[in-house]
Amino acid sequence: MLTVDFTRFPVAAGDTVLDLGCGGGRHAFECYRRGARVTALDRNGDEIREVAKWFAAMKEAGEAPAGASATAMQGDALNLPFADDSFDVVIISEVMEHIPDDKGVLAEMVRVLRPGGRIAVTVPRYGPEKVCWALSDAYHEVEGGHIRIYKADQLLERMREAGLRPYGTHHAHGLHAPYWWIKCAVGVDNDKALPVKLYHKLLVWDIMKKPLATRVAEQALNPLIGKSFVAYATKPRLPLDATT
Repeated sequence: MLTVDFTRFPVAAGDTVLDLGCGGGRHAFECYRRGARVTALDRNGDEIREVAKWFAAMKEAGEAPAGASATAMQGDALNLPFADDSFDVVIISEVMEHIPDDKGVLAEMVRVLRPGGRIAVTVPRYGPEKVCWALSDAYHEVEGGHIRIYKADQLLERMREAGLRPYGTHHAHGLHAPYWWIKCAVGVDNDKALPVKLYHKLLVWDIMKKPLATRVAEQALNPLIGKSFVAYATKPRLPLDATT
């Protein structure tokens, strides 16, 4: 289940890509399939080991084109072990809402992104996220949980302050917001509740089969209750103040 829309955020063969806070690796895998040279980084060692296994399995199965490469590594988003201007593309999906120093993370991403490079940032959308917080303290009051809710304008302004030039936004996962509202209402960890089980089955079916009916429904719901807000930006080839 991809949050970044690669029709709006092209990744080409040979691009150097950093998937920062990669989690299970979904965006890293897609970039690898597209022929990129991918680095997937996360602070969670267990997830990184799992991502590395999947990279190896994809290579064995011939899912990545010749010339593509993929590396999974554990690391700190606030102290990236890369030189300046190392990547053509940086993706950070559903991560910044967890990190106290989000401005520091943005600064590190801009540092390692080459001039002219592209960045995709996704965070939980303000409205659906506010509903989750109102329904359940356990949803966000956990170690490593969400510590802030971004308004779209606030996130875009922080990206501009970091030296980026936003060029597009959209919302994603309209079908997923009601699922999380139900979980928050019955108990975030109560996966055995019948409404949760039924809705989860629907989402799995949708991801696996991609039927037209749910594709159309999600497209209609995304502007209204899309669970994620997605912003795309470039790093100017010259400092912003040099172009004004």
